[in-house]
Amino acid sequence: MSIEQSSTMAELVHLERADGVARIILDSPHNRNALSAQLRSELQVQLAVTLDDDDVRVIVLGHRGSVFCAGADLKEVGSVRTGVSAPEFTEILRAILHSPKPVVAQVEGPARAGGLGLIAACDITIGSSSATFALSEVRIGVVAAVISMTLLPRMLPHVAQELFLTGETFDASRAVEVGLLNRAVPPDEVSAEVDRYCKMLVRGAPGALASTKKMLASRGGQGIEEGFAEMEALSAAHFASDEGREGVAAFVDKREPNWIPH
Repeated sequence: MSIEQSSTMAELVHLERADGVARIILDSPHNRNALSAQLRSELQVQLAVTLDDDDVRVIVLGHRGSVFCAGADLKEVGSVRTGVSAPEFTEILRAILHSPKPVVAQVEGPARAGGLGLIAACDITIGSSSATFALSEVRIGVVAAVISMTLLPRMLPHVAQELFLTGETFDASRAVEVGLLNRAVPPDEVSAEVDRYCKMLVRGAPGALASTKKMLASRGGQGIEEGFAEMEALSAAHFASDEGREGVAAFVDKREPNWIPH
């Protein structure tokens, strides 16, 4: 983002640092914290700043507004006739996954599609018991491809198959059962629970935490870089397909896509 742009556009991702904890806050309530080009760009920048700060020991990914993240900004997608920049979003997921510092997701509202990918990339995920979740990609004619790289290692395989194929909305209790969330707590207890985890994590030695994360990631089977490259291509192909264009247009126009039986 250029200096001229940043001076005229309200910041959508804020960074707050205190006591060894950096909080990266999504703040784009007008579009339900959707992954617009500006939000993705700012999120990349704030992640880089945080990772370069030796005083930061733990990163919290949170949000303002009632929704954690609605996934791709489909109005933006529809206007430019293309999908979310898969390589750019991959870089965000990669930065979180490969962060040598523990990353905690603080989820106090609904998450959809790419929002689930962000959550799953984090090491520890704390959610409100009132939050809901859905992998809604198939319902707009595209595939939850790139985010499968972070979701599938966390989720029970048979349930992942169900949720990826149906696009069904599920609640926080089920999110814990399937592995997306570590814990779901009452809405007024989320901040305290995140703080409790942060206090535990800062007690770990930075080098030991980084090595532990690297060790855990190395047990994952398929090389993650090869997987990301394959999923980027799959995502791009479906966003560019007839189904993908029709699904996005139907969402923007608030109508049913043409493949639904009448």
